Amino acid sequence: MEQKDVLKALQRDHAAELKLAAQRLKGTARHTAIIPSPALSEMTGHEILLKPENLQVTGSFKIRGAYNKIASLSDEELARGIVTASAGNHAQGVAYAARERGAKATICMPQITPPLKVDATKAYGADVVLHGDVFDEAAAYAQKLSEEEGMIFVPPFDDYEVICGQGTIGLEILEDVPNVTDVVVPLGGGGLGAGVALAIKTFKPEVRVIGAIPEGSPAWKNSFAAGRVTEAEHVSTSAEGVAVKHPGDLPYALLNEFLDDLVTVTERDINEMILLMLEKHKLVVEAAGAVSLAALEHLNLRSRKFAAAPGPHVVVPIMSGGNIDTVTMGAVIQKGMIARGRIMNFEVELPDTPGQLVKVATLLAKERANVIQLDHDQFKASSHYTNAVSLGVTVETNGPDHIDRILAALREAGFQPKRIY
Repeated sequence: MEQKDVLKALQRDHAAELKLAAQRLKGTARHTAIIPSPALSEMTGHEILLKPENLQVTGSFKIRGAYNKIASLSDEELARGIVTASAGNHAQGVAYAARERGAKATICMPQITPPLKVDATKAYGADVVLHGDVFDEAAAYAQKLSEEEGMIFVPPFDDYEVICGQGTIGLEILEDVPNVTDVVVPLGGGGLGAGVALAIKTFKPEVRVIGAIPEGSPAWKNSFAAGRVTEAEHVSTSAEGVAVKHPGDLPYALLNEFLDDLVTVTERDINEMILLMLEKHKLVVEAAGAVSLAALEHLNLRSRKFAAAPGPHVVVPIMSGGNIDTVTMGAVIQKGMIARGRIMNFEVELPDTPGQLVKVATLLAKERANVIQLDHDQFKASSHYTNAVSLGVTVETNGPDHIDRILAALREAGFQPKRIY
């Protein structure tokens, strides 16, 4: 967005535009109900109340901004058709909104987009074009199509109407949680964060807004450090919904003024929160949607403003989406269980004599370790010329202490186990 357009947007009547967005979205976007989280409250020592935009129409908050933008277009503009770029959730929001408004939509998506999101976008009647390896390349192609074919480009985040649509989440939080002290929001392109921060600071400026990013997506960290929008050289994260190299100019202007702090989380943090949501709340959350949850345990250490604030904290993390395919979900569950000590794999060399496998199996049964998989292979022994066999074992465990007991029992029995994961 050009600087003159950024300045023009900053001068608009934010309170009136946010209320107009909320009015437009009535009957289209859900007012997602707050969900208390006893598990996260106990884990963090603060009152945690979830804002589940994963339960939103199309499975993501993106319907809010997309619909607000498309609802602001004239009939002539709608007739020209709509084009946009997205890693998945904005695509579905635009496709849904375009269908509701009777407009044709073309969606450019990076080739890394999960098939679930591609298929869901097509199901709303949009034409899908896969282009580029990251969002930014898909966005450049969408802009090219807009210029060449005269379609209206609907930005995923760098647009005032889109930002105000996302800001309706902040309005709902203030309405449903009047004693809220902190809102945690994931940052990708910045539309969600900018909208929520704009709404919160417009109507209740004392509430802190804290951004959360994966460590593999450093564009916002770099931009704030540089004092200007700065493109990340490399982005690598499982949270493809926030894997953006170049943040939006208008989101940056708003967040630079209104964001209170920024917290970085690891891929392990993200995976663990996806698993926790499944186990404790029976909620499906995609990686980008779990970024704000992953930040909760680190607020005391990584957010100075949060740690310095007196009194009890009432924290609302925004779960931005739940569009995750089953293959990815399976991999996340396995990684999360490994990280929490719920699955352990080890290798041990045994004498190649009858009864050795039974000894290991008996010991594991005694320690109540449920065997998931065995790999008994002579050719994997350290030396093919010794009378030995390599045994690889994957077991289901009850946590790190249980793993330590199993490995100790194996050593006491004369074995030398090597833990693989």
